[in-house]
Amino acid sequence: MSGIRGLNHAVLYVTDAQQSAAFYRDVLGFSVVQEAAGGSAVFIRAGGSTNHHDLGLFSIGATSKSQGTGLYHLAWQVDTIDELAAIQTKLATARALKGESDHGVSKSLYGHDPDGIEFEIMWMVPESHWGIYATNAIVASLDIAAEVARWSGVVTTN
Repeated sequence: MSGIRGLNHAVLYVTDAQQSAAFYRDVLGFSVVQEAAGGSAVFIRAGGSTNHHDLGLFSIGATSKSQGTGLYHLAWQVDTIDELAAIQTKLATARALKGESDHGVSKSLYGHDPDGIEFEIMWMVPESHWGIYATNAIVASLDIAAEVARWSGVVTTN
């Protein structure tokens, strides 16, 4: 197993996801991949990227930086669902596993470091299997055993 291979995306808490998405679109050439929660969550991709999204923007309303805007989490990517399952065991053993989600295009684990800083470890489903999830955000329960049974040995490098 090769383990973590790189950063896949970052997620920011912002005062207005639509306004921030417009900034990244107009200034840096990002495009909107999908919106969720009535537009209060926007997922955008850089022009030359092969990721589903490079930046997630979550609206939290008018606030100051000391009250919560800023980095929510970074997402580290692995090449196989088997690696994700092995990391799930390590996080659980370290009592650092915070949650697990099936996002349709990806299978994700959420953990925290000793300071409580949250991170995501994720595996991308092959793009040919994204289907409706390419443009429809979901957060469903992750059944890692079923995903390993389905995807074991499949390597993705999206």
